[in-house]
Amino acid sequence: MILAGNWLTHPGTQGLCKALELAEYRALFVGGCVRNAILGVPVADIDLATDATPDVVTQIAESAGFKVVPTGIDHGTVTVVAKGLPHEVTTFRRDVETDGRRAVVAFSTRIEEDAARRDLTMNALYADATGKVIDPLDGLADTLARRVRFVGDPEIRIREDYLRILRFFRFHAAYGDPENGLDAEGLAACAALSDGLTAVSPERIGAEMRKLLATTDPAPAVAAMAAAGVLALILPGADPVALAPLVHLERALAPDWLRRLVVLGGTSVEEGLRLSRNEARSLNALQTAISGIEAPAALGWRLGADLGRDAVLARAAMLEQPLPEVWEADVLRGAGAGFPVKAADLMPELSGEALGAKLKALEYRWLESGLQLDREALLRS
Repeated sequence: MILAGNWLTHPGTQGLCKALELAEYRALFVGGCVRNAILGVPVADIDLATDATPDVVTQIAESAGFKVVPTGIDHGTVTVVAKGLPHEVTTFRRDVETDGRRAVVAFSTRIEEDAARRDLTMNALYADATGKVIDPLDGLADTLARRVRFVGDPEIRIREDYLRILRFFRFHAAYGDPENGLDAEGLAACAALSDGLTAVSPERIGAEMRKLLATTDPAPAVAAMAAAGVLALILPGADPVALAPLVHLERALAPDWLRRLVVLGGTSVEEGLRLSRNEARSLNALQTAISGIEAPAALGWRLGADLGRDAVLARAAMLEQPLPEVWEADVLRGAGAGFPVKAADLMPELSGEALGAKLKALEYRWLESGLQLDREALLRS
């Protein structure tokens, strides 16, 4: 199989490959760029694997006039910026020691050893500078069939890094064939070893869940996570039942992981996924909105256009109800509205607690009216 694409023929890419090959080292595309090109998915990042050590890669790249950044030197990776395009170049590696969270690696000169330490067969594919696919572990058939399988024994792969449990579900959501379901052997291993996720940091779990929930349709994968006991372990109390209805209601909207996270529910979500302050604030606002009865216009006024829209969608999904008529227009109307009464309108007759209570009562009336009552009507009440 021969790959094609602008990422492959870019002058910087070809120049870097040529520089390594002229020095009698291998320059092979690997991982996501190869997988995505095979599946017809846009290529975002370019990774290269080589038998040259990082210091040699650095010397060769700098001699060719390229910028080198030692982004992961301890793991054999340098970033080479060639004609404005970054490439992550990593030396072939083999695992020396693993503890379920990270690996101690040694450099290798054999592609077979490098491929054997990768997580999934669709990530263990390589291609040379001409685009010819190199398939040391027979992963091409899996990729073409959109079959997400671990390299070798699933339990061994998972024990090397328990985060691979979540990656298994994420890659199925992103690249798997929804008609065929998840690989049975891999799913069984994930269920059997799910307790190992307790050793993985919340930051890594949160990063993986963000990616999973941002796929086009994560609902089948998340349902499988729940059935395997994985979801309850990382998000205690979470329930995936409203996720599929939400994905259906979203229709043409871009996927949003936080909107989807809120319908899962669960306890200690902020700590379990290590949410940022802004993410936690948005999550709490959506949770409050979903549990209330405010109309779309009121939600738009209180939360803004984006969160107001998400609250309407999430509430409908969780209550298994259709979306209100013209709800999008109402959210936008609310987001652009301003409460027409000011404190000065009630002074000096009212002050202190009495002033605050009156403003709150008028605000309630205004929201109840669908934001229709104007200043004069409110002041007459």
